[in-house]
Amino acid sequence: MKIAMIGTGYVGLVSGVCFSDFGHDVICVDRMPEKIAMLERGKVPIYEPGLDALMAKNVEAGRLSFTTDLAAAVDGADAVFIAVGTPTRRGDGHADLSYVMAAAEEVARALTGYAVIVTKSTVPVGTNRRVKQAVAKANPEAEFDVASNPEFLREGAAIEDFMKPDRVVVGVQSSRAQEVMADVYRPLFLREFPIVYTDLESAEMIKYAANAFLATKVSFINEIAALCERAGADVKEVARGMGLDGRIGNKFLHAGPGYGGSCFPKDTSALARIGQEHAVPQTIVETVIRVNEGVKARMIGKLRDMCGDSFNGKTVAVLGVTFKPNTDDMRDAPSLTIVPALVGGGAKVRVVDPQGRREGEALLPGVVWSDDPYKAANNADLLVILTEWNEFRALDLKKLAKKMATPRMADLRNIYSARDARRAGFERYEGVGR
Repeated sequence: MKIAMIGTGYVGLVSGVCFSDFGHDVICVDRMPEKIAMLERGKVPIYEPGLDALMAKNVEAGRLSFTTDLAAAVDGADAVFIAVGTPTRRGDGHADLSYVMAAAEEVARALTGYAVIVTKSTVPVGTNRRVKQAVAKANPEAEFDVASNPEFLREGAAIEDFMKPDRVVVGVQSSRAQEVMADVYRPLFLREFPIVYTDLESAEMIKYAANAFLATKVSFINEIAALCERAGADVKEVARGMGLDGRIGNKFLHAGPGYGGSCFPKDTSALARIGQEHAVPQTIVETVIRVNEGVKARMIGKLRDMCGDSFNGKTVAVLGVTFKPNTDDMRDAPSLTIVPALVGGGAKVRVVDPQGRREGEALLPGVVWSDDPYKAANNADLLVILTEWNEFRALDLKKLAKKMATPRMADLRNIYSARDARRAGFERYEGVGR
């Protein structure tokens, strides 16, 4: 099959590369010439483990190419995927659909035969019907169907998620569109991965509901963590006991400094807005959003307490600033709230992150970047673990403690234990919910 992928951001590039590995002929389109030039040189503009090698393999095989020419890519395509950004719109919390609608109209004008126009971007309920209307208006002679195919990719494990999904969700309106989408995903069907065919609105809602539920688990365990600290319980033991219940499961029950990234903040905000527009307030989701903001504030208070109630004049080493490990994504990362609070309070902040510097230099002004945790900790008053990169999971705690002016650790990902930290020479250790 011939597939056109409109947008080479995280979702578009990963999806395009993986579809080409299925054996499809994929053309990825982006309006930014510099990004296309980079991709044609074999360089990946995002950090995702294994993506560069898989991309190179399929380019060499002749199944994957890149272009700025949308019309050429759409010409003769069986399926055209729209995978452009839907950032939170300023002022009202709704998803900004301007990029999706602009792409749909441009695709409409480029159609030369029947194609399924597939929305891969995360969009509010009703968007695909708007896309259908926009395409029909822009090109009344166009022969097409629309489909909703939300993505469920975890940054840092996106290829695995695409190739071995828990499920694929496809919203369609016609049997012809379903047949095309069945051909697109035939390699997964043959390996018996679940493919859920449903209507457009249900497919759109599944994406938001799934992410909101996972965000709820994160906020729930973070509230329990705050209670554990006061009550003398250990949230890791609590989460373990909860997670063994098959009805609950252990995923996303890890207390920390709050959720971030490209999905949870944006999608919870959009779902809350959708509820308001339909006069069905999503009270739980709205609370989840408030709790997440409160968690970040609580972390700042914890760090301030460890610095003697003032950051002024203190040196703080921060390990990890991306919203999660194995990505360079800084979108809505807890570090974007916590680190500025340190700097604004007068602290000298040194930052170490394996992939975060490219975006972080612009987003976190006033910090000093380092490649070595031990250098960052030299004469520091506080060590803060914000992101649980593997590089930070087996540090020489004794070496760290000896280098610090006052050996204190705020382990906001609960990587270590108070006992191990004390044995290593730390005079104070604080985790989350312990």
